[in-house]
Amino acid sequence: MKIQVINPNITAAMTATIGAAARQVAAPGTTIVATNPTMGPVSIEGHYDEALSVIGVLDEIRQGEAVGVDGYVIACFGDPGLRAARELARGPVVGIAEAAMHAASLIASRFSIVTTLSRTKVIAQHLVHSYGMERCCASIRATDLAVLDLEDASGAARASILQECRLALKQDEAEAIVLGCGGMADLAIELTHDLGVPVIDGVTAGVKFVEALVALGLGTSKVRDFAYPVPKPCGGLLAEFSRGL
Repeated sequence: MKIQVINPNITAAMTATIGAAARQVAAPGTTIVATNPTMGPVSIEGHYDEALSVIGVLDEIRQGEAVGVDGYVIACFGDPGLRAARELARGPVVGIAEAAMHAASLIASRFSIVTTLSRTKVIAQHLVHSYGMERCCASIRATDLAVLDLEDASGAARASILQECRLALKQDEAEAIVLGCGGMADLAIELTHDLGVPVIDGVTAGVKFVEALVALGLGTSKVRDFAYPVPKPCGGLLAEFSRGL
């Protein structure tokens, strides 16, 4: 089984972190291909960044389909381009926010999301509503770390995340923590140990969900909503997207 884990930003160091976390949980026989687009923002921290990232995500899906990838994980907590990616893909496509929230809802009555900048909280809130998780989401907490701050090896970012997790458990009565950024993928095991509650990273949860769906022989439904895109000409920089549909 081949799973492509797509970091929607172009920062290769973050892609490496995400890929390493995905490989740690992959089953024997599963190949993890961690990629990022060659076009797009260096980090995704708002609606504008998300919009710019989507074309790169779709290009990665197109390339994956050409080489027989079995399923995909979109490794940004905004799940950018998720529904459009499902139109392109034969196999399952899972977003990390979607995967993390569903996993948390199976093991805890209430979870809190701990994310990066405050401005991204509204994006997480929209996804909570979209995925029907209002009854489970105790709070969304921001560390006010920039996404690229997560690449700092000093430990300051981890300390800030740990503090917000502790506040979520004490003040919001959360029973589990959802990490709200793909760049936090390497922290889940340590934080689970430190906090004594489940800490869910969507990258690893996403990999296991995709593995399960593929093993069950389930791909993306091509009836109605996620049917393949209607072939039509595209112009300018998007001309390449007209081909091969």
